[in-house]
Amino acid sequence: MTRDPIGLALSLMNRVAGQAWLDRLGLRPVVEKTAYQGTRAGFRTLALAGREFRRVNEWLPKQRLPAKAPADLFNLTLDEDQQMIVDSLHRFARDTLRPAAAAADEAATIPAGLFAAAAELGLTLYAVPEAFGGVAETASPVTSVLIAEQLAWGDMGLASALLAPFSVAQAITRWGSGEQQSRYLPAFCEESPPLATIAIDEPTPLFDPLKPATSATVTGSGYCLNGFKSGVVLGAESDLILVAAELHGRPRLFLVETAGTDGIRVKPDPAMGLRAAKLARLEFKDLRLPADALLGGDDFDYQAMLDLGTLLRCGLAIGSAQAVLDYVIPYCNEREAFGEPISHRQSVAFMISDLAIETDSMRLLTWRAAARAETGQSFHREACLAHLLCSEKAVAAGSHGVQLLGGHGFVREHPVERWYRDLRSVATLYGGVHA
Repeated sequence: MTRDPIGLALSLMNRVAGQAWLDRLGLRPVVEKTAYQGTRAGFRTLALAGREFRRVNEWLPKQRLPAKAPADLFNLTLDEDQQMIVDSLHRFARDTLRPAAAAADEAATIPAGLFAAAAELGLTLYAVPEAFGGVAETASPVTSVLIAEQLAWGDMGLASALLAPFSVAQAITRWGSGEQQSRYLPAFCEESPPLATIAIDEPTPLFDPLKPATSATVTGSGYCLNGFKSGVVLGAESDLILVAAELHGRPRLFLVETAGTDGIRVKPDPAMGLRAAKLARLEFKDLRLPADALLGGDDFDYQAMLDLGTLLRCGLAIGSAQAVLDYVIPYCNEREAFGEPISHRQSVAFMISDLAIETDSMRLLTWRAAARAETGQSFHREACLAHLLCSEKAVAAGSHGVQLLGGHGFVREHPVERWYRDLRSVATLYGGVHA
């Protein structure tokens, strides 16, 4: 994010909001609300400045965000901008996502006004270069993982829905042509960004994302798409869908605008978790696409797209696992059995310790992979290791949370049963959100 007066002021407000003396004086709610509103207003100002620039230069050459210079040592310290993002999104997750999560899961829908609140916070601006109205200056998979962590701490289902448009904007930024970027990216910086998603998964046993059964054939005017996609986040609501399909023996992504498009059939695809993300199943039957619907050109890297998506899903797993840990510690300290807190029992204390160790292990391995991606180094191996660890430990974190609450872990009065169901998706679903 640009270190201009707006960014510096927001950084100062977030730093003040973290001071302990605010609690003693009873000023924390007022200061946090000011910081939150100021962050939203600041990002709206940045977006408006970008829109003025776009009106002068409607069509721009393609933009590629540069990688950061590798550091001499692996450093886990967040910079000021990243810390500001973490603080702001944590408040958003605590004050907006957490209170709405249970009802959203029960109704399998997204609360009214949630996307508007996220747009006011400027979430998609982090994915778009300054030339198109955003605030991104360099490619930053680490920041993307941090965003996923904080949103998932509020609720993984709602986080998946909020990150879907963010992921599409990042994919277009990273691989889109100049025409594609000029057409789509400015819309993600407007006051009401479009809903968008990525469709990777297919309803086939042992699905391999590198070998999609969905196929694209070349026609006289463009392409023809046929196949199925499952578990698509916001599949029925999205204005723009990035669809993975095989073309000439290679997997590629296609930009599908859903408005007024024939050849798409949509139906709900309910699952045990991520209910608020409104998963859908899509069928493409002789869907005609223009020639410019193919994302990017020779520089498109499908494997890197999958690996970056893996890191973002790992971020979701870390955030939800941290939510479980933060919930069970006070519960076990306050819940008494046989005249003492149950946390005094070794079996309980050891399980909480294991949960803390596993959550930090997931975080460190994911951050390491994201840091390599951010500095332009190879990161496929590290992303695979992070995914393997998160797939195993995310399920364990949800299971530990339910077990530590005993009978309370089985009822909907407490959120751990929902977190358990959501965390199962880490090892089950692939597509939906990508860094």
